[in-house]
Amino acid sequence: MDVRAYIESGVLESYVLGSASPEETHELLQLKQQHQEIADALLELENDFERLARHMAIIPPPGIFTRIEDEISSLVETDEAHPSVIHRKTGYRSRPDAPRGPHFIEVEASSNQMRIHKAWRWVFAGVFLLGKLFLIAAIYYFLEYRQAHEQIQQLKIELRQYKH
Repeated sequence: MDVRAYIESGVLESYVLGSASPEETHELLQLKQQHQEIADALLELENDFERLARHMAIIPPPGIFTRIEDEISSLVETDEAHPSVIHRKTGYRSRPDAPRGPHFIEVEASSNQMRIHKAWRWVFAGVFLLGKLFLIAAIYYFLEYRQAHEQIQQLKIELRQYKH
């Protein structure tokens, strides 16, 4: 077996990244025990990836861990101390002693679609239809221009023939 070719085949990289198939993983672990060169190359590759990860890591802002811990502990305290009530009409949960007024929940959208107000849909539809009308008019007038240009060329040729 050519150990150097196996190392350069990319199996070690896929193993370190976690994308190797179970068969490749099993084969690599067996060959690692048999060939010290493969074990050394795998260790070096793992160290390289770790250095790369450390180099590209983003350090969180100071105090973020305590802030997260405080928010989690306040949620745990809130859920135990105040039972929630489910409204019959809306189906939403609320606490009886919760302050009234507007509540805002931060939501991070993962959708790649844009939501628009219904009135704007008609505007977009009108713009789309106008665009189509202008395109049809442009094609029509282009064809008319081309036909008129051909007729002028034909008339010029006939005029030259009459002059000679």
